[in-house]
Amino acid sequence: MMKQDFQLSISQSNVSDNCKYITPKIIDAISEGVMITDVNSKIVDVNPAFEFVTGYKKEEVIGEKPDVLQSGIHGKEFYKLMWNELCQKGEWQGEIWNRRKTGDVYPEWLKIMKVDSSDGSVLGYCGVFSDLSDEKNIESELKKRAMTDSLTGVSNRFAYNERMNVLLDSSKGHNYQHAILFLDLDRFKQVNDTLGHSVGDQLLVEVTKRIQTLLKNKDILARYGGDEFVITFTDIHHPRDAVHLSEKIIHLLEEPFIIEDQKLYISSSIGISIYPHDGAETETLLNKADKAMYYAKENGKNQFAFYFDDLQTDAKRALLLDNELRRAIEQKSFELYYQPKVDIKKHQIIGVEALVRWNNEKLGNVSPAEFIPYAEETGLIIPISECIIDRACQDAHILARSGFKNVPIAINISSIHFHQKGFVNSIEQIFIKNNLPARQFELELTERTIMNNERETIRKLVKLKQMGFKLSIDDFGTGYSSLSYLVQFPLNFLKIDRSFIQQICSLNDNQAVVDAIIQMAHRLHMKVIAEGVEQSEQVKLLDSMDCDMIQGYYYSKPLPLNELMEFLEFWELELEGK
Repeated sequence: MMKQDFQLSISQSNVSDNCKYITPKIIDAISEGVMITDVNSKIVDVNPAFEFVTGYKKEEVIGEKPDVLQSGIHGKEFYKLMWNELCQKGEWQGEIWNRRKTGDVYPEWLKIMKVDSSDGSVLGYCGVFSDLSDEKNIESELKKRAMTDSLTGVSNRFAYNERMNVLLDSSKGHNYQHAILFLDLDRFKQVNDTLGHSVGDQLLVEVTKRIQTLLKNKDILARYGGDEFVITFTDIHHPRDAVHLSEKIIHLLEEPFIIEDQKLYISSSIGISIYPHDGAETETLLNKADKAMYYAKENGKNQFAFYFDDLQTDAKRALLLDNELRRAIEQKSFELYYQPKVDIKKHQIIGVEALVRWNNEKLGNVSPAEFIPYAEETGLIIPISECIIDRACQDAHILARSGFKNVPIAINISSIHFHQKGFVNSIEQIFIKNNLPARQFELELTERTIMNNERETIRKLVKLKQMGFKLSIDDFGTGYSSLSYLVQFPLNFLKIDRSFIQQICSLNDNQAVVDAIIQMAHRLHMKVIAEGVEQSEQVKLLDSMDCDMIQGYYYSKPLPLNELMEFLEFWELELEGK
């Protein structure tokens, strides 16, 4: 059938004669692709939009069948159903994938209409289609964003849970084992706090790349949040496979990362649960792997641990710890022990450091190493710190009434508390309430605390110094700062971390480091306190290095207030030679 005959037949049966010359112009003008075939399904006409979408010129397809566009994606059954519906209903519409002249496969929404003559015989078919490529790309991109961690490009928490649910559902009834590894980066917060979030983000990207080199295609890797990653090691033969993978990850992440010309060192703690031994549901397996990870972190970090049933007991203890800690804050039931600090040249006690202790009727003696990190994690450290400062003020009054008026008390300040907006004001109010001058107290801040947000830190330190407090930097040598950098902070004392002192007599390198710290601190007009001194040889060596003060078991362990007063009295009598 000729094109003119086809157009005439359409116009005679569907439109008035006045419109028969307009019809081709309308078809050419519409933005959807149009293809017209005769009754034998041979193409008799297409419009410009067809040429634009498919890449085929009109003259290339006239006389051809529509299968010139077939993508090969749909099977025979698909086309059979299409033609059945077209014959029965007179039209068919749906999503179909076709192929452009370039070979690219693309999606389109196609509507095919059967064109009948006035006597009901079939004249041909008209197909109208729209290219769905852009919509599909947008849909795909949105789906990808919803399922992908935007920083690292791996699955996010939602996508991981979805993929795990599918994996576990397909594993039922089969003898499959899967290992779930919950990974947390040790000391990552220090990187963020000292070098900034940009460096931290780059580090997370590099960590992801390293882990990916160890995984198979069917394994699942997700960034679960912050510096936490989850890995599903699928279809393992034995739990030792999870051990081998964990060891590889730990060793791989120990290697230095070079970011912005800086060498960064981190480590990782990994918790492991096994399907189906530890559970058959995603949430259960994740929860147990998470508990195992915290166990690994609390027992030294840079290691892995399998989940075991006793960890459930630890979870119950954590709940009890939280309840009892809140009650202790309300009742102010913390106690302070005091460790003397001794002037190495004059052999005089020049102050004490307050150390918190907590004895609970349900938990017994709870180590600060247990409840302080938990308090920092939950935010309870702020009211605890205020309790400690208030208790130190009360003890200062007791010391003064007992004749010990010139014993400065050093108080450790939590980093979280220090960086609160109202920190300086809250400290001031406690001392006003207790009617005590700030000059009787020394505030100890860790190296990492003062290196965080330096401008605001300087403002606070200057204000505290103006109020009369002495200021010291604690645990020096364990962070990222240098002594030359500390010149901008108004500090009075520097405390060398005990890790340098413990082997000062046996390691020449430690001696050199301690000696350098002492000399440089003196140049910056700071006095030096050595922590953790236990041996007479250490005292002699520190004396020869001109260290100013010593604190440690060599002179005294931390003492409750009544024993401290006895110790101070005995010390004075010894100095007087009585």
